[in-house]
Amino acid sequence: MTSQSLRAARRMGCLGSALLAAHFLFAQTPEPVEALPAPPLDDITQRAVIAEQRVLPYQPIREADIFWEKRLWRVIDTREKMNLPFVSPESPLFQILAEAALYGDLPVYSTENDRFTKPLNADDIRQMLFHTETILNIDVETGEDKVEVVESTINWEDVKRFRLKESWFFDANTGTLRVRILGIAPLVDVKDENGDFRYEKPLFWVHYPTARAVLAHHKAVTPGGNYSTTTTWEDVFEMRHFASMVVKENNIYDRRLQDYLTGTDMVMQAERIEDALFNHEQDMWSW
Repeated sequence: MTSQSLRAARRMGCLGSALLAAHFLFAQTPEPVEALPAPPLDDITQRAVIAEQRVLPYQPIREADIFWEKRLWRVIDTREKMNLPFVSPESPLFQILAEAALYGDLPVYSTENDRFTKPLNADDIRQMLFHTETILNIDVETGEDKVEVVESTINWEDVKRFRLKESWFFDANTGTLRVRILGIAPLVDVKDENGDFRYEKPLFWVHYPTARAVLAHHKAVTPGGNYSTTTTWEDVFEMRHFASMVVKENNIYDRRLQDYLTGTDMVMQAERIEDALFNHEQDMWSW
């Protein structure tokens, strides 16, 4: 083979390699995926009032201005008519708190005490909200038994009551009786293997002043049928649009009412605590 023939063969080889590389290059290029159209707006306008709402900070209070203070613990029963917004499917309070805790937007605390001393991490929250169960199924194709691990979550409908921790105090600077909510705890029923009720326990404690920003960005579905209302969950608690019952007041024995009273006696004592609380404001002006 002459030198000219050798050069021609080399050129043909290079051209073939280039064509082969181009073939693989174009063959490996994925076809463009057609973008899905954006879903239409399920509304008559864009709603931004609640999303852009800012929480006003509390007015600072000097310790010297707290002339008198009492701590109260209440229970909000969602089965009462006034408390139906707590279990509205569109915006249930427990679901809002649980999701914010799971996503790390809201710190929650252990129920070992109600002083917010032990924060829960992501694993603690997940173990609390999700339960793993092992079930035995039959494989349809083979007919053999198959063991499956199923993860279930606590349904927001299972939370029927919430516990509140409050501080009522007489502000000497303004001469008024005021209240600040300190904490919220969702309560769940604990049942035995037969499904019978045993007792009620709190899942976790939420520090309410910290949670105000989260609650202010979630709409509360209130009675009245006006869909355009902008009442948030922070508004519900600040304006005290809920019904509740006192279950404990601070005392030297740290006892709850149910520890020494039952039935109507406990209800009447809760009402006496409420009356004494508001009468105390009037007594402050007698000196």
